[in-house]
Amino acid sequence: MPAVNPDTSTAAAVTHYENFPVASWLCPPRLRPAIAAIYGFARTADDIADEGQASAQQRLDELAAYRADLSAAAQGQAVSGRWAQVFPPLRAAIESFRLPEPLLADLLSAFEQDVLKTRDRAGYADRDELLAYCRRSANPIGRLLLHLYGVDDAEALAQSDAICTALQLINFWQDLSIDIPRGRCYLPLADCAAHGVPQADLLALRQTPDAAKLIANQVRWARAMMRKGSALVHKVPGRAGWELRLVVQGGLRILDKIEAMNFATLAARPKITAWDAPVMLWRSLWM
Repeated sequence: MPAVNPDTSTAAAVTHYENFPVASWLCPPRLRPAIAAIYGFARTADDIADEGQASAQQRLDELAAYRADLSAAAQGQAVSGRWAQVFPPLRAAIESFRLPEPLLADLLSAFEQDVLKTRDRAGYADRDELLAYCRRSANPIGRLLLHLYGVDDAEALAQSDAICTALQLINFWQDLSIDIPRGRCYLPLADCAAHGVPQADLLALRQTPDAAKLIANQVRWARAMMRKGSALVHKVPGRAGWELRLVVQGGLRILDKIEAMNFATLAARPKITAWDAPVMLWRSLWM
C-alpha cells in the first residue's frame, strides 16, 4: 500500500499481516465495527510511517496531520476528510465506547519514532528503551480491546501489556530478514555487544553462530514475556477469551519455528501455516 494515500480504507488496512486478530467471528458482533475502526486507524498510520517512497519529513508531516484529525474526531469536531474511511468509524467508536484518546495518540507517537529511527539508524540502546517503544506501539491495542470488553483491573492490564509486548518482540525476531534491509533493527545494541555481534554483520544479514545465540536469547525473552501475561485468557469473557488463547499460542508457535530453524531469521522468515492450526488449537484447549 502507498505510504500516504488518503484514500486507504479501513477494510484494506486491516488485511495486513498481524499477530493480533481483527474483528473475527469470535468477537461479539456489537464490537466488530469498533475493533475494525481501531485497526483501520493503526494500520493506516503504520502505512504512513512505513510504506512507499516518501521522505522522512513528508511522513512526519502526514502523521502530524493524521494526529490533528484524531484530536478533532475525539472532540466531535470536523476532520479534514483526507482519511475518509478511517476517522468517521473511529469517531463513532470513540463516542459509543468512550475510547481513551491517549492510547490512540500513543500509537502515533510510536509510528513517529519509527520514522526517526529509520532515518538515523540509531537503533535501540538496550531492552529498556525497546520496551518503552513497545509500550506505545503494541500495548495500547490490548488496552483498547480490554476497554471494549469492560476489563480494567490493574492485573489484567499488566497481563495484556505483557502479551502485546511479547507479540511485538516475536514479530521483530520473526521479521529480521525483512526489517533490517529497510533500515529497521530492533535488536538491542547492548545485547548485540554482549553476544559479540557487530552492527555490520546484522546490516549484511550474516547468519553467524554468534548471531544465532543473540536471536536465541531474544526468543527466550519473548517467550518469558508471553508466559507472564498468558493468564489473561481466563479473564477475558466469552469467545474473546478463546480468541486470545489462539493469539497467545500463535505467538508461541512462531517462537517454536524460529527455534526449529536454529534461530536463522537473518536468512529467512518463519510463517504460521495451516499445518500449525491443530497444534495451536490443542494447546489452546489446555491453557
